[in-house]
Amino acid sequence: MAVIALAFFGLLALGVPIVFVLGASAVITLLAATDVPLTIVSQRVFAGLNSFTLMAIPFFVFCGVIMDAGGISRRIVDFASALIGWMVGSLLQVACVAAAGLAAISGSGSADVAAISAIMQPQLRRRGYDTDFGAAVIACAGALAQVIPPSLTMVILAVVSNVSIGALFLSGVVPGIACILMLMAISWLHARKGGPAYRETEPFTFRRLLRTGWAALPAAGMPVFILGGILGGVFTPTEAAAIAGFYGLVIGGFVYRDLDFRRLPSLVLRTVSLSAAVMLIIGTASVFSWLIANANVPQMLGDWITSVAPNRFVFLVIANILFLVVGMFMETIAAILILVPVLLPIATHFGVDPLHFSLLVVFNCAIGTVTPPYGIALFVSSSVAGRSVLQVSRKLALPLLGMFVMLVLITFVPAVSLLLPRLAGLAN
Repeated sequence: MAVIALAFFGLLALGVPIVFVLGASAVITLLAATDVPLTIVSQRVFAGLNSFTLMAIPFFVFCGVIMDAGGISRRIVDFASALIGWMVGSLLQVACVAAAGLAAISGSGSADVAAISAIMQPQLRRRGYDTDFGAAVIACAGALAQVIPPSLTMVILAVVSNVSIGALFLSGVVPGIACILMLMAISWLHARKGGPAYRETEPFTFRRLLRTGWAALPAAGMPVFILGGILGGVFTPTEAAAIAGFYGLVIGGFVYRDLDFRRLPSLVLRTVSLSAAVMLIIGTASVFSWLIANANVPQMLGDWITSVAPNRFVFLVIANILFLVVGMFMETIAAILILVPVLLPIATHFGVDPLHFSLLVVFNCAIGTVTPPYGIALFVSSSVAGRSVLQVSRKLALPLLGMFVMLVLITFVPAVSLLLPRLAGLAN
């Protein structure tokens, strides 16, 4: 136990990428403190990746890549602008609504943040908005792609926690939309004090709304295919992801005609590159998790938590703090693969619904992507805006406060996340 902890935190402190930290600390522990042969590493990596459900990851990544290349992102932003472009602080409101729309297609927070930032940041500057606050709002709204289905994070978490992917997808709808509305309210309050620049609004017209809505309608079919097919039992999540990728090709190439099929090989290579990075983390984390389990860490941590937590509410507070702290320094997938197998049995012991706990983990992970120093969504938003992470972080307090309020609500009111799964008969 001491060896693996020393190796893990030592490599992390040296700035070694998390994927190598997980693999190297496992190998160091095997060599220094056990008699287990190193062949177990390859076996555990294979076992961690040997899942049909995980095949959904590259297909969902491909959906995100096609979404950007096929003009889907731009049309969703245009529709959001026509819908709420008349409001005070309209560009911030459009960014929030567009984030929800793109989240229902891509499943990737960083992809959503990049797409929205690329479209909205030039307009924010032109209209005289606070660029740093805009980047902070976009980072928080885009991070909710982990909560609003379909979500790569949910797919991985469902595999680890053995809950229904369809049920987990449904559990994120209400919290995700509610948090988007909260970010819109915060943006409106900020805009009211921001001066004349925030009141330069576009007039609302039904003609423009219908035109942009009609243009965005084919893109809206993608989440319908994914959720409808899964919940209807027509196909598995993996098959749904593959169909969504094909649907994106058809829409981008033949309906919108923005997708140049000559670029398809490069888009596939980009998909492979992004997917390989995720899969490599899953593989090395499975070795690390196996070592932790063999070192009896789950039992020790469980005994400690049950000794200091008299009830499930205290346990949930401890779990939230743990995930929030870990999310500041560790990649989302690695955090899930390491912590969820340890904490889920304890949650069950305290009578916490596994679906409720899983959604709680997802929301914590979404917050982790916007909290420095590691937050990937914050890095992407800052980079596209041409600002430093420190500059954007100074304006992060209000948007992040909205996410924390939603986290507290999800934690202590399970019905927020369980409402739709119960109505669909997928939860008790």
